[in-house]
Amino acid sequence: MTSDLTAHRARSVGHGSWVVSYLPGRTLTCAQAVAALRVAEVVPTLLDVVGELADEVGLTALEAVGMAVRQSSWADDHPAPTRHRRPKDRHEAGVA
Repeated sequence: MTSDLTAHRARSVGHGSWVVSYLPGRTLTCAQAVAALRVAEVVPTLLDVVGELADEVGLTALEAVGMAVRQSSWADDHPAPTRHRRPKDRHEAGVA
């Protein structure tokens, strides 16, 4: 498989399995290989946009992405929304 938007490729290795140039050592399904190539197509554009914004605050694109996903927010100022969970049944809750 090839793409007009990236130099990365996927190759069939038989039995419905594929390998992708930037994922060495992984064997994927055809659908996974297509998804991997689509990632390779959009990441450069995304990094260009993030890079421009990150540059304004003195970071590289990868630093900004890493910090944005790993650093916690100021939870005490803005509590995180609560998730609704189904009530546990009596057995799960430890009630006899």
